[in-house]
Amino acid sequence: MGQQTYHGSCHCGRIRFEIDAEIASLLACNCTHCSKAGWLLLQVPPERFRLLAGQDALRPYQFNTHSILHQFCVDCGIHPFSRPAAAPSTYMVNARCLDDYDLDAAQPQITPFDGRAR
Repeated sequence: MGQQTYHGSCHCGRIRFEIDAEIASLLACNCTHCSKAGWLLLQVPPERFRLLAGQDALRPYQFNTHSILHQFCVDCGIHPFSRPAAAPSTYMVNARCLDDYDLDAAQPQITPFDGRAR
């Protein structure tokens, strides 16, 4: 399929972003945050991530070891992406927040990630 541009947002649309990516596989982390929120993670380098709107609506959320900076919308509460401390310039995008990506049709490989053991 190749790399293409995808558009993402929070639920209310105040936070909007776009990424350039090829989505062949996603990570399904089993940490308490990701599993409860239903995250499917896609790692995106900073040069392929563009925040289009909503910088003022982003609020941080950190828990446990405070090693990941989760970003959520102050209005609707959706977390469209995060920034891991191990690679702070990297974006971990929640593929479920991509507006023009059909997860069911694409059927990417889902790789389990043991976030509870970290």
